[in-house]
Amino acid sequence: MTGQAGNGGETGNVGETGNVGETGNVGETGNGGETGNGGDAGGASAGPRIAPGRRREVGWPVWLFSAAAGRVAGTGPPNLFLTLGRHRRLFWGWLLFAGRLMPGGRLPRRLTELAILRVAHLCGCDYEFEHHRRLALRAGVGDPSRVREGPQAPGWAARERLVLLAVDQLHERRDLDDRTWEDLRAALGEVRTMELVTLVGHYEMLATTIRTLRVQTDRPRRPGRG
Repeated sequence: MTGQAGNGGETGNVGETGNVGETGNVGETGNGGETGNGGDAGGASAGPRIAPGRRREVGWPVWLFSAAAGRVAGTGPPNLFLTLGRHRRLFWGWLLFAGRLMPGGRLPRRLTELAILRVAHLCGCDYEFEHHRRLALRAGVGDPSRVREGPQAPGWAARERLVLLAVDQLHERRDLDDRTWEDLRAALGEVRTMELVTLVGHYEMLATTIRTLRVQTDRPRRPGRG
């Protein structure tokens, strides 16, 4: 979940970059009062285990970046950013790595979003699914909820079905069978196939973090608020 800019083609990073110079509609406490959860395990508490940081707890750079990211996503400052931002060195290191995969990766953005949505569904991470549902719509995924049905759902293009199949295998086995590997390499090339495997692993890790910390759903930005 870093998704500000679109990756509209095979190799370029073209798409929505948003107005990152804006500070957004930010209160002193962020979105910590939300009640929706990023995918609780059974019997989990409703509230966050670590509350999103206030401005003085995350610092101005994290605070302003989070506000800009929320503006682009159509929400308040992402609770994930304000939570991880309490550990500033971890936050910026993670963000640099994550940004190389999305939005800065070489996979077509539509395939990237399909893979992330499928990971979020399989991991039971509602926070990540909802965030990327909005981004997937921008990337041209007509009905993001259909990802829940998996690769067997009707209507997928061949490469889309293949990517969803790969996500399922990586989630279930932590591996790809030889046929799927060869099909991916033929369809995407070696570099993009390697990126897809890393993308899936990264969002599995992120889903675990979100669920364990009980990160709360981001509040949609109210109409008319800057």
